This record gives sequence, C-alpha cells and structure tokens, in this order.
Amino acid sequence: MALGQTGRVSDNDDVSPADAAAGPAAPPVAGAGGARPEDHRLAADLAEGAGRLLLDIRADLIERGADPVELRAEGDRRSHDWLMSELARRAPGDAVLSEEGADDDARLGAERVWIVDPLDGTREFGEPPRGDWAVHVALVVGGDPVAGAVALPAQRLTLATDPPAPPPREPSHRPRILVSRTRPPALAAALAEALDGELVAMGSAGAKVGAVVLGAAEVYAHAGGQYEWDSCAPVAVARAAGFHASRIDGSPLRYNNADPSLPDLLVCHPGLAERVAAVLADLAQRGGLG
Repeated sequence: MALGQTGRVSDNDDVSPADAAAGPAAPPVAGAGGARPEDHRLAADLAEGAGRLLLDIRADLIERGADPVELRAEGDRRSHDWLMSELARRAPGDAVLSEEGADDDARLGAERVWIVDPLDGTREFGEPPRGDWAVHVALVVGGDPVAGAVALPAQRLTLATDPPAPPPREPSHRPRILVSRTRPPALAAALAEALDGELVAMGSAGAKVGAVVLGAAEVYAHAGGQYEWDSCAPVAVARAAGFHASRIDGSPLRYNNADPSLPDLLVCHPGLAERVAAVLADLAQRGGLG
C-alpha cells in the first residue's frame, strides 16, 4: 500500500521527475491558513518527483559500481538541482531555502518561502538497500508551514498535507521512541524509561516522523541539533494528520528565521503529548536534555 502524491492510498510507480503531473487539486486542509489548494499538490508532486529521480540515480550508480561517497554527493546535488528548476518553473514568485543551496536573505522579507531538504538521510541513501531516507518539501507563510510533503521513495510512500494521512489511532502497546541510528540522544533513553517504552533506531528525520504518522512508532524527540529543512515538511505533514508537533519545551515551531538552526523537535501521538511534555520538563530541570 502506498500513500500517493496527495496522501491518498495509491501506487506511485508511474510518477517520474520529468512528468510530475499537476492534476486536480483537493480541497484545502482545514486551518491551513495561507495555503492555496494547489500548494498542497505542488509540494507532493515535487517531493515525489525528486524521490523518483533519487531512485533512478541510486540504481544507476550502483550498477556502475559507485562508492557511498559518490552516491551521497550525486543524490544531494541532482535532487537539489531538479527541485530548484521545478520551483522556478512552477512557483516563480516564491523564495526558497534549501539545505544544498546558498542562503539568500531576500527570503526573510518574502510572503511565501519553500523550505526543502532534497535528500534527508544522506547517510542511509548511500547504504543500499536502506529505505529510511526522504525528500522534504514545505511551504511556509508567516513562519508557519502551511503545506508540505515527505516522500519516502524506497518505501513507495508520500505523506502530504492535503489530503492528510489518517488520524492517529489509540496506541495499543508500549510507546516506541525513535532515535538516531548513529547518535541516539540521552533524552530518548530517559523517555523510554519514564514511559516504559522501547527505543527504535532509524535514520532520517523524515522517516522518523513518517513512522509516527503511520503508527509504526509513537514518539520522536530530538535535541541534538537540526535545521529548518530537517523538520519543516515533516511537521506540516504530522500536524495535518492530527499529531502533536512542537519544540522540546512545548513552544511553537517557527520557520524562515534569519538563522535556520532549529535544534530540537518533538513529534508524538497526541494521546501521549502531556506525559511526554512532563518527562521532558523534568529532564530540563535536571539538565538532562543533552
């Protein structure tokens, strides 16, 4: 089963980067102020199109015997170039902030800013056949992510803001807390102990938030340093589906800041939000969020 271009259950095999079709737009998400109906579809088209390109790049370079360093570099570069070209063509008046591009201060005065991560989980992309990597595309208006999509190409999934993923179901087991597979933060272990949960290692912030949205985990708490492109699209998707998303201290996530560093993030099942917040507040008082 795959969530297709706009989050509907569908098969995305026929989507290609050269033909990211701009089909009929779905109604806007309730409460998504500042987004046009076509913005949701564009975010999904771009994330999925870049994902298909990355699958092609990966397959081609593997066949040619490329090493992981070349895989990662080519994936980052070519996905970024394709996304910039498509945004210039399809959203020519909007500003862009990309992990792989030079920052332009003009975005700070722009009404609409696309924040993209052309390849989130570069390490995992360079370790075939791992599938925990993603493409992030989000539109920010007034500091708020109002439309977005997270493509998980190797999993043939694309999560979008409109229509959103299904709402969260009541957890039926011990909370699963997601951690980085290479540098798990201490707060995750503390959360697992306090919530009687279990740790699940995974790459890519987009893959982790996707796992929470899809019910494969309940909590993703990160305090080890990130940037706006790491969380903007995942947060848009999670909020649209009814999940909790905030800073670790519970304050709102705001985007398109002069400094794109956004060092911490909490995305979790709404039924666990108060318990998680209480644990994190206690950890903060004891200096245990590092």
